[in-house]
This record gives sequence, structure tokens and C-alpha cells, in this order.
Amino acid sequence: MEYINVDSLVDTAWVEAHLDDPNVRILDGSWHLPATGRDGFAEYTASHIPGAVHFDINAVSDKTSPLPHMLPTPEAFATAVGAMGISNQHRVVVYDADGLFSAPRVWWMFRVFGHDNVALMSGGFRKWSGEGRPVTADPSLPVPVDFTAIFNAHMVRSIEQIARFVEDESEIVLDARAADRFAGSSPEARPGVDPGHIPGSRNLPYGRIVDSESGMFADAETLAEVFEAADLDNGKPIATTCGSGVSACILGLGLHLMGNDNWSVYDGSWTEWGGRDDTPKAKGSQ
Repeated sequence: MEYINVDSLVDTAWVEAHLDDPNVRILDGSWHLPATGRDGFAEYTASHIPGAVHFDINAVSDKTSPLPHMLPTPEAFATAVGAMGISNQHRVVVYDADGLFSAPRVWWMFRVFGHDNVALMSGGFRKWSGEGRPVTADPSLPVPVDFTAIFNAHMVRSIEQIARFVEDESEIVLDARAADRFAGSSPEARPGVDPGHIPGSRNLPYGRIVDSESGMFADAETLAEVFEAADLDNGKPIATTCGSGVSACILGLGLHLMGNDNWSVYDGSWTEWGGRDDTPKAKGSQ
């Protein structure tokens, strides 16, 4: 068995062969949870793939929202990526430090804003540097170009939509967080966010479809088995969620690889839902 949408992944050898390709733009989308103490931009500054530009999901976001890294407006996204030297004609390749964490969020953002010619580099910078491929600390100096963003509302869900799905069960809400966080047995790291999960949602920890050692997706057969066990093939749309809309995109990209594009991401995720007084919360494994 093979991935269906295999073009959404490229390997490190492909990237090295296209470092000087004028039709390709490489982005370092590294971002880390605050609790790790790591700084994605500092790591990028110290060492990155030659020519890569850093894409900061906190910087390219809605600055008016109190929630972390919410989607910006199409105009703001277009301005930001145009300044990175990316046009609508470029093939965009994104990676992150450890392979599969924040890069899928960047991949999803491009698709939300109408740019489907975007792929993830399997294994991330850890694999790239471990293979002895070229790295640099030299700053990238992109030439600004025009980018047109067209918002795809079908790929995003709001808190109002999720609340409706809780009532009418018209969409499956799929939570990518670890089982203990979903169950509410572990506290949330962000202040003011209650433990637990959205009532009626299902738990599929993203680690079940990712090989933590390689930083790559599990093989197609494993993905198919995991998604089948989660009972997702009943025709209902899927809204993925997590802590703040990052690892939810890992589930989304996994679904896409297996040919399922009937999904969206709840952008505010549990930070929004769990941080409000007017939303119901559930605990336990279901």
C-alpha cells in the first residue's frame, strides 16, 4: 500500500537536488511549545538549509486575537509570504526541526489560502543534518514578490461551528492531543485553560501516525489501519483539533496522504474551547 497524495511529501534528496531551482521555495517552519524552552527562530539562525526562509506561525497570525497563532487575514498572509519571495507560481517545501510537528501547520496554512503546490520534507532538519547535507547560518535575503491569497473556508472551523457539531453530530471532531490530556487527567499548560475535551469528540493522538524516532509519517498501511480503527470512513466530514491548532494539522495531512480531503482544522482548538466559561467540557476516555 502507498500514500495516495504522495506529492505532498518530498524527501531530503529531492530538496538537495532543488536547492538552486528558481521554481522552488524552502521554508523552515520550526516552532516549539513554550514549555520546551526552545526557540525555532534561534535554531534557524544558527543552522538551516541553504536558501530557506523562516516561517514563524506566531508572526504570520491574527494579531488582534488573544489566542495563539490564529490564522491571519488573506491580505496579511499574502503580504507575509510575498515578502518571503513566494509567488503563486512557486512550489513551496516546508520542514521543521524535528520532522513532524509545526511544519504541517504551515502546509495547511498555504492550502487554506489557495496554494496547493506545497509539500512537506519528510524527516525535517534532523534527518537533513543527520545525513550530512549542506547547512548554513547565512541569512536568506528573499526578493519580495506578489502573492494572491484566496481563502478556503472549507478547511477551517470556528468555535460556533464546533458547538453546532456537538449538538447535531454532523461532523466528527477528532482530537490530536495525548490521551491523558484528552481525558483531563493531566493539567493544561496554558493558564486559564481547563482540562478535558469537547463533548462527543474522539481522541486520536498524533503520535499514533508518526514515527517519533525518524520524525516521519508511519507507512501507508499503518495510517490506513489507525484511521480505520478510529471509525472515520462513514462519510462524515472531520474537524481536527488539538491544543492550539498545530498537531491537528498532522492528522489533517495524514488524512490527505490517504486520499481523504473531507476535513478541516478547528483553529482555536482546546485553548479556545477549554479557556471559556460558556463551553461544556467532558472528561474521561470518551
